[in-house]
Amino acid sequence: MVLMVTILTCEWTHHLSYSPGLIAVSLGPTKPTVENIRMSKEFGINLCATDQTILASVAGGYSGRHFDKISALKELGFQFYQGDSIDVLMVKGASLSAECKLFKEVTFGDHVMLIGEVIDALHNHGKESLIYHNSKYWSLQSIVKPDQETRQSIKDILEKHRKNSQ
Repeated sequence: MVLMVTILTCEWTHHLSYSPGLIAVSLGPTKPTVENIRMSKEFGINLCATDQTILASVAGGYSGRHFDKISALKELGFQFYQGDSIDVLMVKGASLSAECKLFKEVTFGDHVMLIGEVIDALHNHGKESLIYHNSKYWSLQSIVKPDQETRQSIKDILEKHRKNSQ
């Protein structure tokens, strides 16, 4: 089988461990990308930035079996670069790019979780990550923590409800 150069959007991406750095993606087992990862033992994870909604829509809305999504995205103005540590195209301008070697594969129900050990990573501090939820794109906004007085009040209430340790 020949590796297919493709891109897809993955809703279920999870950070699992700091040391070693592990990231997991959960995909339908019939996705062409699953077979590519099994054969190559490597994959890239790119968190789209908020200015990459078109890229996310193309990558997630069309099958690599039927469309050359990379060529279409290039024509739409998106750029890619060759990974430094793996033989995979990475998305230029993503908020985070992680180059991964396949660490483990586990099947859960109707999805396969591919766990990658992060070999190289690039965080683009100038880009905010795109969030997908409930069929819409969102951006992450910072929410202010409770002030010190409120946190002290919470702590005082919790102390009143401390369990006796035995």
